[in-house]
Amino acid sequence: MSQGNPLLRPAILGDLVLPNRVVMAPTTRCRGSVPSDLHALHYARRASAGLIIAEGTLISPQDVPFPNVPGLFTTAQVAGWRRVTDLVHSLGGRIFVQLWHAGTRPLPSSEVTSTIADYRTAAANALRAGFDGVEIAANGTYLIAQFLNPRLNHRTDAYGELPRLLLDILDAVHSTGARVGVRLSPYWSPTDSAPPCPDYFPDEETLSHYDDLVRRLDSPAYLHLRGPASFDLDAFSRYRKLFDGFLIANNGFSPDTASAAVESDLADAVSFARHFIANPDLVTRFALTQELAVADKAHNYTGGPIGYI
Repeated sequence: MSQGNPLLRPAILGDLVLPNRVVMAPTTRCRGSVPSDLHALHYARRASAGLIIAEGTLISPQDVPFPNVPGLFTTAQVAGWRRVTDLVHSLGGRIFVQLWHAGTRPLPSSEVTSTIADYRTAAANALRAGFDGVEIAANGTYLIAQFLNPRLNHRTDAYGELPRLLLDILDAVHSTGARVGVRLSPYWSPTDSAPPCPDYFPDEETLSHYDDLVRRLDSPAYLHLRGPASFDLDAFSRYRKLFDGFLIANNGFSPDTASAAVESDLADAVSFARHFIANPDLVTRFALTQELAVADKAHNYTGGPIGYI
């Protein structure tokens, strides 16, 4: 790769100018429920990304899947994230935060309204914390995906059509004035989850539901699309044809395949998780065609600076 690589070209995302098309994907790292100086250093070292999407951040204390996951529902959390965003901005970076409800417990229909309100509050807190925007986590087997995927959804009678929860959340979050992106994973398969989810296969019925949803997404700042577990560049073309906005492709990309995706207009940008974990200077390495370091998975969730900074 060289400086002529499409990944290094600037891009326009709404009213934001991205200096390159290398996006840092949200990566859960379990380094504290209140962002600290450790978080600030982690993201600051990666501020050369065209866009940082900070890790999945809980919208309320009602659904905490495991310890040391940050949130955006307390004053201390807002202040902690403010230290992060101020440092990233001082280094010329742009940073969104992914708003997350893990969906580890059933959501009674009586709690849907309060959950939507939690998204609205978390988005408002994200603005107070200095984020440039928010991403709604509607991927995987998390709460919103449970309402999107017909194989996971058992609540259509209680809450109407499958995509309604996501669309209502988008309306609520937009009301705060925040820039809003959406992350989807129509190709999610049992091999992607831990523990595996045997009832969730990306069959044609599932993909057609996502087709209908993507056609209705006319307001997000971007669509962040996770591809199949087995890398397939052509899989992104299905949704590229349905979504006219800014599309970020994700999952399994190498420098060369990422460059090809942007060059062929299958995506406007490509996001990386494990590469950014191991290479804070990923953009520079792409520009200089340097070899990429490999992350030590043993330190992904250790809670300290090793394997994080």
